[in-house]
Amino acid sequence: MNNDIQKNESENQEGGEPQKEDKPSSALIEKIQQLGQTNVPQLSTDSKIHCLTIIGQVEGHLALPPQNKTTKYEHLIPQLVAIEQNPKIEGVLIILNTVGGDVEAGLAISEMLATLSKPTVSIVLGGGHSIGVPIAVSCDYSFIAETATMTIHPIRLTGLVIGVPATFEYMDKMQERVVNFVTKHSKITEETFKDLMFAKGNLTRDIGTNVIGVDAVKTGLIDEVGGLGQAMKKLNELIDLHKEENEVLIQ
Repeated sequence: MNNDIQKNESENQEGGEPQKEDKPSSALIEKIQQLGQTNVPQLSTDSKIHCLTIIGQVEGHLALPPQNKTTKYEHLIPQLVAIEQNPKIEGVLIILNTVGGDVEAGLAISEMLATLSKPTVSIVLGGGHSIGVPIAVSCDYSFIAETATMTIHPIRLTGLVIGVPATFEYMDKMQERVVNFVTKHSKITEETFKDLMFAKGNLTRDIGTNVIGVDAVKTGLIDEVGGLGQAMKKLNELIDLHKEENEVLIQ
């Protein structure tokens, strides 16, 4: 009888050991599948900076095909609300590499970033095209990589157009919303921005302008040419300044 119990206990122990090994191996496989490597630097839990990435296409009210890289506004908006409410987060870094997308979804994200009470810094890496332009300029300070580009073009419409005059008027008003937001949150003038938007011959089969790194700064659209290091340094400076202002108000 005792021998049987001992056998069962040893079998249970032997059977239980592989289960302990499954967890690390499955986590390792998941890291390789998701990130392509086994060791990933972990963000410190007491970090005062939160990083948000806006990549691919900004998805609006209609779901895009699964093969498209998308940034869903219904994912970003709750995160921004949580950032505003979290006292441990003192600054936000926005990294953009987007082709643009839904105008209203992009403007919604831009308005939320512009109205955050905490310091924000954006950096355009690769591309910040179309509706990515208002998102980039919505932050307190904006950077663009030397090789990054921003495409400025008029609002486009895909799908069925029922009434041409009414649709044109609607698109014209939507375009004005974009122009007003960009000129309000950057140093570019309305005239310059519209010249870039309606310029012909700068893009193949399109109307608009492709602005590269330094040119984006020269026009006043972006504040400075720089990379991740400069963006983090500037954000820390803004956080310190924000703290000093709050201390003065409290006193």
